[in-house]
Amino acid sequence: MFHGSMVALVTPMQADGEIDEDSLQKLVDFHVDNGTDAIVSMGTTGESATLDETEHCHVIRRTVQMAAGRIPVIAGTGANSTREAIELTRCALDAGVDACLLVTPYYNKPTQEGLYQHFRAVAEAVPVPQILYNVPGRTAVDMLPETVQHLAGISNIVGIKEATGDLERARGIVECCGDSLDVYSGDDATAMELILLGGKGNISVTANVAPGAMHDMCASALAGDRERAAGINQPLEVLHRMLFVESNPIPVKWALYEMGMIPEGIRLPMTPLAEEYREPLRQALRQAGILE
Repeated sequence: MFHGSMVALVTPMQADGEIDEDSLQKLVDFHVDNGTDAIVSMGTTGESATLDETEHCHVIRRTVQMAAGRIPVIAGTGANSTREAIELTRCALDAGVDACLLVTPYYNKPTQEGLYQHFRAVAEAVPVPQILYNVPGRTAVDMLPETVQHLAGISNIVGIKEATGDLERARGIVECCGDSLDVYSGDDATAMELILLGGKGNISVTANVAPGAMHDMCASALAGDRERAAGINQPLEVLHRMLFVESNPIPVKWALYEMGMIPEGIRLPMTPLAEEYREPLRQALRQAGILE
């Protein structure tokens, strides 16, 4: 349904943590102008965990309005309460999103049957295309391929963001479910390989700062052109790693601040990038041709 480079967009904030809508408009325009294939609003990178429900819905609604039909908008609407996930997904549907991205319920560690029933309940309650999101490193729960296969039969579950970085797992999901749902990388460092294995794109942190390159890399991999994709990806490899030197979105928000795209704001318990990592991240941005 969605193919290519989909940016996991940051939520720009002023130094006091208030949402900066002027910078949000700048970011949306930046991605439209540089070929990003879709915007994911209010995911992990968008600091959804530190925005209340009213703010969450407001950012989604404003992002849709700012995109104005120029680029698809996918809204992060996952929660560890099924009722809350349904409410957020309804809010996103009302805002006019093209799809929703739902992370596995975090902290409360549901069983595989609980995961199945959770995602089925949201899908049945809200008639919007939905993308599953598996990131066990942050949620403490791992949705197994067998559960994904079970969910793939639900008509409005259209994809999965598989962020384990495990290419053999991704290959298995593509093989068992590729006819029913699209598989997306959620790990920039392995995204090219996942797409070459049959994935349909990448929901990307790196695309925040290198949208054109990430679009071109994904397009080349989707076309099966490994040589061109690798040539584009190689200058980004250090950047992929450096953007996770502290918890996402700490490094990428600092990088965008350094680029003059957003103010320095980030909400506690996230903190600004530690001084020791700033020059190495600058060097990675220079190597990628983003900073001079």
